[in-house]
Amino acid sequence: MTTKSLVKLAVNASIRAGKRILEVYDSEFAIEHKDDKSPLTEADKRSHEAISSYIDESHIPILSEEGRQIEFEERSKWNKFWLVDPLDGTKEFIKRNGEFTVNIALIENDYPVLGVIYVPVQNTLYVGVVGEGAWKFENIESTDDVKDYMSGTPLPIAQNRSEYIMVGSRSHMSAETEEYMAKLKEEKGHVEILSRGSSLKLCMVAEGSADEYPRFAPTMEWDTGAGHAICKAAGLKVDQYPEMTELKYNKEDLLNPWFLVHK
Repeated sequence: MTTKSLVKLAVNASIRAGKRILEVYDSEFAIEHKDDKSPLTEADKRSHEAISSYIDESHIPILSEEGRQIEFEERSKWNKFWLVDPLDGTKEFIKRNGEFTVNIALIENDYPVLGVIYVPVQNTLYVGVVGEGAWKFENIESTDDVKDYMSGTPLPIAQNRSEYIMVGSRSHMSAETEEYMAKLKEEKGHVEILSRGSSLKLCMVAEGSADEYPRFAPTMEWDTGAGHAICKAAGLKVDQYPEMTELKYNKEDLLNPWFLVHK
């Protein structure tokens, strides 16, 4: 399939998944728990099913947080696969603050080449194609609202501000991240610190509303793949820290190392 076709599949899948999530979000949802005791709602399941129904058409394997566990022996043979988080920001979903996303990335030879992030409550869509660019769409009510993935607002968006802005996790701020923030304040002078949930943090850096995002706490590959692609397509770097080499995917252990999103 062409890049255009793959982007269209991912965009349509993310929007449809977002609508399925909102069906639950607007109801009295019941919370289940995974083996690791983190919350899992009906929304995760519905979103995963909606995404799979679209991207299965590509005949490219899928690695999803809510899918079956795939052994590394099998995954290691993949040179291309979809990396999916059907509902990133489950805690934000449960808090009902709207800061949750649908993340879909295409990984090729261990690095992201395409990323789509949909924010259901805001009807906002981010698309990134490495080597082509990144775009933001607002007021997306249906798949018909995205005729051409290059028709959105190009990222980064010009900003009229003088302060240095760092974005951090709303639910997972580590002592190491707080220490890094303190050093950054010494270096930059005044630093404004914003908290956001889910992959919205990567989107903020991609669009230019934040300057960097340090993450010195656990994340999984599906948490970052789509945002990584969008940031990279917008001309930014997503580097493991402190090595400062690009974050890599399809590792035997799907846990990410510490990383920094920056210019």
